[in-house]
Amino acid sequence: MLVRVVKMTFKKDSVNDFLENFNSHKEMIRNFPGCSHLELWQDKNFENIFMTYSYWDSEEALEQYRDSELFKSVWSYTKSLFADKPMAFSAKKIEELP
Repeated sequence: MLVRVVKMTFKKDSVNDFLENFNSHKEMIRNFPGCSHLELWQDKNFENIFMTYSYWDSEEALEQYRDSELFKSVWSYTKSLFADKPMAFSAKKIEELP
């Protein structure tokens, strides 16, 4: 399993636009083949910083999503709202304790 975290900093006046766009696409993203989990986090101190936290079956599944029309349309709009470059992290999940 691949865990993906993407940190995004938005222009302060674009936060609502981002949230509207995310909310209209979140079910499609979560139900994309290979995605088994999706969360949206907001920074505790900076209301314009968000992170997505997702589980992917494999790096190949993530790449198929990144090559999809869904990703291209969502990401092209999302990028237009950024105040800073996004940061993405991928990790292999080793263990989870309940």
